[in-house]
Amino acid sequence: MTYSAQDIHQKLTPLVDQLTGHSVYKNMDDIEDLHLFMEHHVYAVWDFMSLLKALQLELTSTEVPWMPSSYPVSRRLVNEIVLEEESDVGPDGTYMSHFEMYLAAMDEVGADTTSINQFTQAVIGGTTPEEALQAVDIPESVREFVGTTFSFIETGGLHEVAAAFTFGREDVIPALFRSFIADLDRLFPGKLRMLRYYLDRHVALDEEAHGPMALRMVADLCGEDSQEWDEALNASLRALEARKKLWDGIDQAITARHTVNY
Repeated sequence: MTYSAQDIHQKLTPLVDQLTGHSVYKNMDDIEDLHLFMEHHVYAVWDFMSLLKALQLELTSTEVPWMPSSYPVSRRLVNEIVLEEESDVGPDGTYMSHFEMYLAAMDEVGADTTSINQFTQAVIGGTTPEEALQAVDIPESVREFVGTTFSFIETGGLHEVAAAFTFGREDVIPALFRSFIADLDRLFPGKLRMLRYYLDRHVALDEEAHGPMALRMVADLCGEDSQEWDEALNASLRALEARKKLWDGIDQAITARHTVNY
């Protein structure tokens, strides 16, 4: 059958509810738990940009000589999203990507950036993301999450990449981060300047601009093709299931730390 973006949003509600009500938020008790969360989650912040860039490469013209792409609506939307995700304004007025913003937040709270820095340096040096993931000391849940992201990029149709981006990221992030913000306020009231800025910025952008833009992009790409709508729904489910496994992995790491310490 032919869906709409809103139909997919509604079909995903049970899985989104599991994520927004996930025990990982309530199980974070101190700064060391926050470190564990960020050391896992930073990989999702990084691979988000690869998902976005995969869309930009397909939906816009990045070659010389230039010719307009055949997606006038989606190319406008994706370029607007790239502008703020890749070169947003930080709290002190400097320009930075959201990944760089997150790394700065990790430094601010004392989280360990060794693993993610080794990973990115390996990729810069020409190692594939898949190989680099095997070379760094990270939990299997992180490898599976990034692996799922790159499976969309490498083998998915354009509409599936857009669906994973939209429903696995932009459409769900405000709800996920609100749960996180509530617990940060409970644990560290008035602190964590950079992390709080990053989270608040994402909630505002994704809810007010990027989320609605991404929904329009999925509708633009799927059109009236019922098979593509079905594939978009399946891609969205896979993306959210991967997110839940990542959250489960973080929760298990926090629980294990509490068991050892207490």
